[in-house]
Amino acid sequence: MNVLLTNDDGILSPGINKLADILKGSYNVVVVAPDRERSAVGHAITMHKPLRIKKIKDEENLKIFHANGTPSDCVKLGIDVVMKDKPDIIVSGINDGFNLGTDILYSGTVSAAMEGSINGFSSIAISLEAGSDITDKALLFIKKLIKSVAKNGLPKNALLNVNIPNISDNYSGVKITKLGYRNYVENFTRRIDPHGREYYWLAGKVLENINEEDSDIVAVKNGFISITPIQFDLTMYNLIDTLKKWDIQI
Repeated sequence: MNVLLTNDDGILSPGINKLADILKGSYNVVVVAPDRERSAVGHAITMHKPLRIKKIKDEENLKIFHANGTPSDCVKLGIDVVMKDKPDIIVSGINDGFNLGTDILYSGTVSAAMEGSINGFSSIAISLEAGSDITDKALLFIKKLIKSVAKNGLPKNALLNVNIPNISDNYSGVKITKLGYRNYVENFTRRIDPHGREYYWLAGKVLENINEEDSDIVAVKNGFISITPIQFDLTMYNLIDTLKKWDIQI
């Protein structure tokens, strides 16, 4: 089985390298990741400058490349340029930090998996609570999940968004969840540069929004590994008939 790995933390991230090491014993693994951190770039792609790829490792069952593009660029390059045999599954991660609720709209990690899904491949985005050690138990769970996705497949246009809490392997279990809701206050810190000019640094504190028990946010808070099936169709279907009744025809 051919596995394409990518991320948004960059090619030197421990997450993607540890995942590649544990998967290469069972699968043919190709890594195509950004040459530097590209967190929170969303689904951006590069259109107005050249993309360059460099191979940095070539060994049995493992080839590693970095590119000067975004996570979504890396998936496109992996599929169309790097891999002679198309991937059976695409995995984005392991990200250093959760991608929960509405944060997935900003996430390069989730967007890379979404790009895989758009191109018709079973895809998984995997994130670990910020600052966590990547334990053997977490890696074995990911390997088991990849095997299950390969065996069972995913519906067209679907992908899995996985979040793993940092609780020293004492997980409460695995919970299938829906997206929760997160927003922030005090988003910008005002500072003054050496020339006396003001500038702003994006910061922000997460609000403790009320989320339902079956949300990804509540699941990880309670020690569960969260798996949320998501899709790129953002259509609000229950509003279509209402809009058709509006007086907006020309």
